[in-house]
Amino acid sequence: MKAVIAGGGIGGMTAAICLARIGWQVEVLEQAPEISEIGAGLQISPNGTRILAEIGVMPLLQDTMFQPETIEMRIGATGRQIFRLPIRKAATERWGAPYIQIHRADLLAALTRRVSDFPDAALRVNSKVTGYRRSDRSVSVTLAGGAAIKADLLIGADGIHSAVRTAMLGPDRPRFTGNVAWRAVVDADALGDLAPPPTGCIWAGPGKHAVTTRIRAGRMVNFVGIVETDRWDGEGWSIEGSKEAALTDFGGWSPTFTAIIEQTPRLFRWALCDRAPLPRWSDGPVALLGDAAHPMLPMMAQGAVQAIEDGCVLARELAGEGAPALACQRYFNARIDRATRIQATSAANARLFHRRGAAAQLASYGPIWLADKLMPGLLLARNDWIYGRG
Repeated sequence: MKAVIAGGGIGGMTAAICLARIGWQVEVLEQAPEISEIGAGLQISPNGTRILAEIGVMPLLQDTMFQPETIEMRIGATGRQIFRLPIRKAATERWGAPYIQIHRADLLAALTRRVSDFPDAALRVNSKVTGYRRSDRSVSVTLAGGAAIKADLLIGADGIHSAVRTAMLGPDRPRFTGNVAWRAVVDADALGDLAPPPTGCIWAGPGKHAVTTRIRAGRMVNFVGIVETDRWDGEGWSIEGSKEAALTDFGGWSPTFTAIIEQTPRLFRWALCDRAPLPRWSDGPVALLGDAAHPMLPMMAQGAVQAIEDGCVLARELAGEGAPALACQRYFNARIDRATRIQATSAANARLFHRRGAAAQLASYGPIWLADKLMPGLLLARNDWIYGRG
């Protein structure tokens, strides 16, 4: 059986490994000219690292990943701590797998290396999928330039602007959520005493929030800052922004942010978009995964992890009985409720992190602060449905 995967990102490469492990021939088609160092830091929670361990990827991350001792939340302007969770201990003892921070490029390099271990798995760059024609039992995948590849299965892992999704469900535009994100990576030593703590730290403020993490074995600080705005005209992940604009957005916050913005070599901005839950993720032997199926805001650090889960579950269903078309439908049934719930919770977290006014912040953060002091296990338990085995 042969599968074509449109998109060589985290979800697509995970799916390639999972399918190769159950005996499929796999061809990953990536439209970029190379798999390059693009993007920023990711947090991969135990529900993701558990799968990465099962498919042989975790050993390839040991030199570049970082395991924070804690996850915390602070007020952006003052640095006052709201809660602090012992995530490293809880991850292994409660959820059975580590919680890691890593550069997207390092994770993608490890996935690519693992794909290369399978003789029947191949990666082709400069190969853009534009559409498909399918029958009940096969699919003809169309590439830019007019070439076609016949396969038993097509997986659309080609992102929020998925050509496979458009071919399946028709054209539409993702919804701009009213949030724009900044990202930057900077050497921790360059920040000196102003370096953020080596944790996963959410910094909350009126109409905005930021997240700081460590990557490259803790040597680098990753910064993502999300700001509410009325409009955004740009498209793409790699639009450069000015330090002046970033300093305006995060002026009056902890001096840590001034240091990060001033010391980073480059700043990027992008619009945060999403889509309403889709009525289906499959069309016969064609399936969507990751952002092509369920783009979600990053306020739960689950975008990459859910794509990893997608690849694992789809392969599990394909290993079962019946034709690929039936497996694709079972995959949708298995995944839609969970993905939709995480999408909704991520959007709710954006509202929580962006509370305006002292009264609203006290009403929201006060109970969390109190629970952290009196019932820390309660805050951990709130993550069991996400990080646990289910």
